Amino acid sequence: MDVKEILKHVDHTLLLQPSTWEEIKQICDDAMEYGTASVCIPPSYVKQAAEYMNGKMAVCTVIGFPNGYMTTAAKEFETKDALANGASEIDMVINIGALKSGQNELVESDIKAVVDASGDKLVKVIIETCLLSYDEKVQACQLAKLAGADFVKTSTGFSTGGATIEDVELMREVVGPNMGVKAAGGTRSYKDAQAFIKAGANRIGTSAGVAIMEGESVDGGY
Repeated sequence: MDVKEILKHVDHTLLLQPSTWEEIKQICDDAMEYGTASVCIPPSYVKQAAEYMNGKMAVCTVIGFPNGYMTTAAKEFETKDALANGASEIDMVINIGALKSGQNELVESDIKAVVDASGDKLVKVIIETCLLSYDEKVQACQLAKLAGADFVKTSTGFSTGGATIEDVELMREVVGPNMGVKAAGGTRSYKDAQAFIKAGANRIGTSAGVAIMEGESVDGGY
């Protein structure tokens, strides 16, 4: 798979707390220039970015981010607000504590509320694999699928670890061929991106999109 093809799978991401509009604008410019799948940016910049790019690039944003323990009503409101501001893709974080407590119905209904609020827009469900056991990863993927989400996503990039090849392979195995898998956190080079796609990912969340384009690698970051 060549570089251009890989970039079509990349959500070009900037979610760091001190991110300025100038930095977000640069992410937007890079995404439009290199033809990524989307830009993934904080909710407070969605309106500005959507107006700036004027339909030339999908705008993805994050909901219940990064901890996932907001109430369902709060996540629902965040989702509707993001869509009203011009978001076309939603990456939400599950209620991790509820999953670990065996409250599967709560986890599923939490995801479903965001799916329903999103209408026909893509929803990616962040399960934060680094905090989960093998069985919890399987359960989270099954619940996301039951709730009607479009993708499962490994990580926020703000916890103790990012995507691994093993987790991506497991997630693909659990959700089957017709649901998306997004690898996020840990993609720092063209080679990393290739490996995740080979393992079953069809989206890559990374801040290293330009490095991938230029055949370089970056240290640290999302």
